[in-house]
Amino acid sequence: MSEALIRFEPAERAELAARLRTWCDREIGLELGGFDAEFLLDFAINEIGTQCYNRGLLDAQAAIAKRVDTLTDAIAELEKAPPRR
Repeated sequence: MSEALIRFEPAERAELAARLRTWCDREIGLELGGFDAEFLLDFAINEIGTQCYNRGLLDAQAAIAKRVDTLTDAIAELEKAPPRR
């Protein structure tokens, strides 16, 4: 088994492998053993996991930027005009 680029706790890996086994059996009629499921999981993580992870980061960054814009607008609304002389 190769070293995965994205690491999961052992319990998480076991859950993901189990879900992969269930999906393969139900959707494509392929019964995987535990080792095969973990091997396929590593393949999927290494081949597409990084792109999914990076997309998640971009989505999070966009959500934060939107919130910052909202806060910036709210702060601008609090500005007071200087007194007229």
